[in-house]
Amino acid sequence: MVKGFLSLRNVDFIVKNVSTDPEGRAELLAMGFDSTPVAVIGEHRLPGFDVEAIDHALASLD
Repeated sequence: MVKGFLSLRNVDFIVKNVSTDPEGRAELLAMGFDSTPVAVIGEHRLPGFDVEAIDHALASLD
């Protein structure tokens, strides 16, 4: 859902599959999360799918 939402907003993003990418998994754990999705937008670390939080984080990039 996060990928689809960002696509609708015409936002470029990088997908890291923590099931197959050990470095991506290590990054996730280092941020203090153990499940996905986690969107990293600027300084924001957003677990789950929260439209308002994503929009707020995107707005803070401007």
